[in-house]
Amino acid sequence: MSEAGVVIVGAGLGGIRVAENLRSGGYTEPITLIGDEIHPPYDRPPLSKSVLLGNDERVDLKPAEFFAESTVTLRTGQPVTAVSPTEHTVTIGSGDAAQTLGYDSLVLATGLRPRLFPGAPAKGVHVIRTVDDALALRAESESARNAVVIGAGFIGCEAAASLRARGLTVTLIEPAPTPLAAALGETIGNLVTRLHVANGVDVRSGVGVDALVAQGDQVSSVRLSDGSDVPADLVVVGIGSTPVVEFLAGSGIGLAARESGGGVACDEVGHTSIDDVYAVGDVANWRNSDGVPVRVEHWNHTVEQAAIVAGQILGSTADVAVTVPYFWSDQYDVKVQVLGWPKATDDVHIVVDDGKKFVAYFSRDGLLTAVAGGGKAGAVMKMRAKLLAATPIADLL
Repeated sequence: MSEAGVVIVGAGLGGIRVAENLRSGGYTEPITLIGDEIHPPYDRPPLSKSVLLGNDERVDLKPAEFFAESTVTLRTGQPVTAVSPTEHTVTIGSGDAAQTLGYDSLVLATGLRPRLFPGAPAKGVHVIRTVDDALALRAESESARNAVVIGAGFIGCEAAASLRARGLTVTLIEPAPTPLAAALGETIGNLVTRLHVANGVDVRSGVGVDALVAQGDQVSSVRLSDGSDVPADLVVVGIGSTPVVEFLAGSGIGLAARESGGGVACDEVGHTSIDDVYAVGDVANWRNSDGVPVRVEHWNHTVEQAAIVAGQILGSTADVAVTVPYFWSDQYDVKVQVLGWPKATDDVHIVVDDGKKFVAYFSRDGLLTAVAGGGKAGAVMKMRAKLLAATPIADLL
């Protein structure tokens, strides 16, 4: 068994940022970063954008020399299969090849696993979670003509935009009334629909998918719940993801309820139900300032959590600063940005709309809750102070 220190399970954004913050904060004990992929830590947002478009092969989060210079041990291609808090160990691999590592503090940053479409053909059907997923989709798009994207969340919308930019005929399928309806409501969803239609995408909202039809083992069309068939030699499935927590079975580490988003249950600073075990990123379900468990799948949120958890391991007693959530999505030449705490049920007020670019305010119980914009970065970001100040929406309209 190796020497102890901090072991981080998950070599993505959350894991690398925890390691970086520990070292910059003066932590001198061993740090081991374990990832189940063979690649060094890389950024995931570009996968459905610049990587799929062919502008990048992979966007590494740190240069190779970072690990040696920071004395962080990186172990790639090594899935963690078990955790034993009573023994303060993690197990890598299984059977005769299994290895055990000790830890003083453990950070869980394993992220998500995409949901697959049941009964999908063996060929032509893709998800986008890893760089290998994105590269395989990009390679196949070179010879494909008709692409269908199932699910018009952020990943689905970005994939549709990228495939359209690559010259494919693209159909975007969404059972909700509009794209992004679950996250941002139908008003913003209609503006996003307009953007895709203007770029030649066939957006089919309010309809589900009954089956993926194949010729042999190759997908050939997508059968919709309205009885129509859409030709497809390429299908991208973007119907959500589930937290990677299976390796925690029997560990005693508490998991959050499905209705609150699932994942690893944490307090407001990343502590799990077990001493010396923390969780960050997409897999982590933290309690917010109101004590409500929330699992958030956004880049900036992960960065902030990593800094907080590193501080906890270092023994920081500083108060956690209140931050305003922020996320973005690049679609065609428009950056869709959201600042704040939107709900699909909020009132939405369009304050700018020139037919392509827009700004909208969200409100709930008379107070500003979020700002969304398309191609209007300055107008969105300047509202941060207003969101922190419990601003009446009537003062802004």
